[in-house]
Amino acid sequence: MIKVFVTGAVISRGFDGAAALKFSENGDSVRFRIGEKVYDSRCENNTRWINYQVKAYEKALVERLKKMNPKEGSYVNLCGRLDEDTWVDKETDEKNRMTVIILEDIEYASGGSGEKSDKQTTEKKEKGSDKGGEETSKPAKKESGSDNYSGFRPYGGESFFDT
Repeated sequence: MIKVFVTGAVISRGFDGAAALKFSENGDSVRFRIGEKVYDSRCENNTRWINYQVKAYEKALVERLKKMNPKEGSYVNLCGRLDEDTWVDKETDEKNRMTVIILEDIEYASGGSGEKSDKQTTEKKEKGSDKGGEETSKPAKKESGSDNYSGFRPYGGESFFDT
């Protein structure tokens, strides 16, 4: 097994205007693409996109992605394992292969979208100013059903700040 750690990847838009995340009909799996713009002197504007397909089958991860509700253009960090999808093209009977990442964990990079980050920073400063200008370094705990779910979950149980 080859383990993959991806930081700061962008969730790519869906094909032909479809949603970026595609959940299965029964809701037990999800697939989406992540990408990164890279320099390539042979391409127009000296850049091109590299895209990878990502799939999640674990129920807890699928539920987490539903709560996170990432959109196209969201920056994420993730870890998973490399695998390969194979299929036969119905028109040409040709066997095709594609590298895919099987998702094991995901979180927003940099705390999510800039709008939420700015709002959270402002709220933190306002709360800190009520205490004579002192700010606490302990992050606010979020309810798992909260609408402002950030996608952050510390590895190993409790956060460093919870001690």
